[in-house]
Amino acid sequence: MCGFQSNLQISCFASLQTNLPIFKLKESCVRRRYSDFEWLKNELERDSKIVVPPLPGKALKRQLPFRGDEGIFEESFIEERRQGLEQFINKIAGHPLAQNERCLHMFLQEETIDRNYVPGKVRQ
Repeated sequence: MCGFQSNLQISCFASLQTNLPIFKLKESCVRRRYSDFEWLKNELERDSKIVVPPLPGKALKRQLPFRGDEGIFEESFIEERRQGLEQFINKIAGHPLAQNERCLHMFLQEETIDRNYVPGKVRQ
């Protein structure tokens, strides 16, 4: 679910409900920005052997001044991006090899992302 923050940034809630034993929490909900999704994609591409799906495109043109619409705050754009991010995270979280990656666990279950973490596999 995507929504607004008071400082005019768009963030999403990433919710997880699972019965997979690899995840320490069976339910979690964390707030993430588009840059957090980019971080996860980059980490997975760097450290795993999986083919990482693309993220929805950046909204560079929507951020230009003097547009006739609401730019990145337009509801149709927010919904389109939400759907793209949801597809991305569902594909990643459903991939058996990605489920072992520490970066995915941090992304889905930790309140904040420690960008200085040590990449690696999660042990059951």
